[in-house]
Amino acid sequence: MISELNDQKVDLTLYYETLCPYCSYFIAHDLVNLFSNGLISIVNLRLVPWGNAAVEPSGYFQCQHGSGECLLNAVEACTIDSYPDIYKHYFLIQCIESLAYQQREAEWQSCFDKVSLDSKPIFDCYNQGNGRMLEVQYAYETSQLNPPHEYVPWVLVNNQPLREDYQNFITYICKAYRGTSIPAACSSAEFMISSFGDKAMDISQQVCYVGGQLNLTSFVPTEILQQNREVFN
Repeated sequence: MISELNDQKVDLTLYYETLCPYCSYFIAHDLVNLFSNGLISIVNLRLVPWGNAAVEPSGYFQCQHGSGECLLNAVEACTIDSYPDIYKHYFLIQCIESLAYQQREAEWQSCFDKVSLDSKPIFDCYNQGNGRMLEVQYAYETSQLNPPHEYVPWVLVNNQPLREDYQNFITYICKAYRGTSIPAACSSAEFMISSFGDKAMDISQQVCYVGGQLNLTSFVPTEILQQNREVFN
């Protein structure tokens, strides 16, 4: 019965980068609705923190929003790996992304206490180089998307990209679900589309495009120290 239920779940995958403000907003304010409205019971949610980054020939990472983004991409990759339970890793990542949206990403380590998670497995993952290996895997996966991603957030429902309609992801989940345990959120005849403010914004204003030149720097992984904020300065 449990296996059958899992087979009926809808796959929702988010390809993102940690300091793109539209990714941060989507994770912090939109995706969280999956947990508050019960939709998470019919969804396999998967987060892929790489986005528009690149691996240089030297092996260093280059991230669209600078070295702080490279660091947090790897931290969030380690979070997912260290705490596979969606309820654990999502809410830590949501906390980090909420801070990022407020341009307070340097305070990310405060999230461990806020969500009551031990930081040691994540620090060990990063400092032992596993975060880098996870990011290389995410880089390859992202590069193999078909069609290729054009921007982030890049949202897929059952492997189909939602493109500019990504904020309407709940509608697509409900339409794709083939099971019988239909959450109340899918019973509504109308689904609200999230927006930044009172008016929906043009898609060109709410995504971070591939190739966008913002703050590109080579990132050399170094050990994370408690309360070390230098990378964000």
